[in-house]
This record gives sequence, C-alpha cells and structure tokens, in this order.
Amino acid sequence: MKPYGFDFFQVAGMNEEKPQLKAFLEAISVLQWVLSFLFLGVACIILMVYLMFTSLWPLPTLYFIWLVNDWQTPERGGRVTTFVRKWKVWEQFREYFPVKLVKTADLNPNKNYIFGSHPHGIMCVGAFACFSTESCGFAETFPGVKSTLVILAGLFKIPLFREYLMCAGLCPVSKPSLVHLLSKSGKGNAVVIVVGGAAESLASSPGINRVVMKQRKGFVRTALEHGADLVPVYSFGENELFQQVIFSEDSLGRRLQGLFKTIMGFAPCLFVGERIALLPYRKQVTTVVGSPISVPKCVTPTEKQVDHYHGLYMEALSKLFHEHKVSCGLSESHKLEII
Repeated sequence: MKPYGFDFFQVAGMNEEKPQLKAFLEAISVLQWVLSFLFLGVACIILMVYLMFTSLWPLPTLYFIWLVNDWQTPERGGRVTTFVRKWKVWEQFREYFPVKLVKTADLNPNKNYIFGSHPHGIMCVGAFACFSTESCGFAETFPGVKSTLVILAGLFKIPLFREYLMCAGLCPVSKPSLVHLLSKSGKGNAVVIVVGGAAESLASSPGINRVVMKQRKGFVRTALEHGADLVPVYSFGENELFQQVIFSEDSLGRRLQGLFKTIMGFAPCLFVGERIALLPYRKQVTTVVGSPISVPKCVTPTEKQVDHYHGLYMEALSKLFHEHKVSCGLSESHKLEII
C-alpha cells in the first residue's frame, strides 16, 4: 500500500529525490500562499458580511469602528511583524522552487533606496520571497537595510486582509506611503516597487523576457524627490512558473482584461501551473539585486532630470540582465525587451 500523500506528489509533479514529507510541506506552503493571493481578500469580505447577519454582529461592528480610526496606518509604515516575516512556512516556500537572492554590490545603510523589481510574472514570487520574508536572508545579505514591498493600495481597504498584509511588512504603493517610507522612517529603507504592474503580468509567459518600463517614470521622480538611490532587480525564472493564455491586443479577451484593470487596478490572468493547476512549476527563481544608481535630491525635479535617470535605470537593468542571464539558466541568445 502506498504511503499517505504519495499520489499527491505524483500529481503535483514533485521532485521524487526529496523526502515525501519535505515535498509535501513545500507544496502545502506554496499552495496556501497561492490560495491567499487569489481568494483570501474575497473570503475576508464574505466573512465580514456574513457575520453582520448573525448573532456575532457586534464583532464586525466593533472592528469597523476601529478600522475608521486605523484607516491611515498602511500609509504610515504599516504594522510589520518580525514573527510573520520569519515564519518557517516561508522557508518551505523558498525551497519549493527554490528562490535564491543574489547580491552584486553593497548597499550603504545610511541611505534610502527604491528597488525596481522585474518582471512581475503572475504572482511576484521572487519579490515576495526575497523582500517580504526573511527566508532568503535579505537582512544578512544587506546589513542595516530594511526592505518593504509595496503593492496595490486597494488591497489595504479590505477588512482583515489588510491586517495580514501589514503583518508581512507590505505597504501600499501610494504617494503618502512612499513619502513616509523614504522621508519619515530614517535611513536604510529599501522600498521595492514592481514597476511593470498589471500590464506586465499580462505579458508573463515561459521564454519571454519582457518588461514594461518606457513610460513608467513615477518611481524615478519619487527617487529624485527624496534623494533615494535607484536599484534595478531582475528575478530570473519568474515568468517560467505558470503557463498563461495570452490574448492578442485587439481580441475581446484582452479588452475585457484591460477594462477590469482600469476598474480594479489589476488584470485577471488565465493561467495554469502543474497538473493540479494552482501549484506553480518547480523552476528556480534567482532574484539578482543590481548596483545602486546614485540619485541627487531634487524637491521639484524637471522632466529632463527624470528622463535622464530613467534612461540610466533602463541601461543598468539591461546590463544586469545580460551579465547574469547565462549563470541564471538562460542562453546567450536571450534578449531583454523593454516596452
């Protein structure tokens, strides 16, 4: 008789060289994260609405009263909990792919930084593992520097879900939030922005190295306003984790995705992972942090200054990609497409 869980590993396409218990724990760790990414926000809304129509209605009522007073907390640095960032589950999450953090230069803890993370992929696995958990050793790799991954601001309006996000050290990618992190939280702050956003996620597919960058200049302007150095980051393997149905630009499917993105701020992707669909493929993700680009502080930067440092950033990102692509599993012929 096969031991419990054996068929699960076969279905999920797990590496048979790993002990079954370890493979199971890794798969469950990733599955809970994927389910949280996709459904936890909706589940929190449904739960709160349901409780309002039960005998437990005082609980959500008291929570909403407290929520009004706490509404601005996400934009004031949130409520990061070291315990959550160091959960053992994230170590299993890291090992599933695995995810690896690579440093190419030291960062001065007496400065602030804006990391531009590329590509978005479907779920930003590399950015989350390296910058929102301690599973990849960011604190040891960059002593004195604290990373904060900033994400869609609308997610922090979802009751209960916002608390979970803040415990993991996530903050909204909004102007007040960035101002607080870069000017009111001291030095040694690295704000991580997934620059390509929803538009880039729609281009995510195995074998594609495409980043949405040419018209994304807001993060450069913010860096100039606060004198924060720019740091390019590329996660090799991010686009290999899921297969996605990519619609042509003039198709009904792409128009519906664009409409949804306009209304909700993110784009629904039709994707599939390994044979149980939700689990991503076991592909190594190597997140390479480039050298910082020194940026002067200009309270009101001109368009010329923004364009200049935006150009320097794109050159540095392209250089980072080509210097590390072979060591990270790509062939010499692979090119980086910046759109």
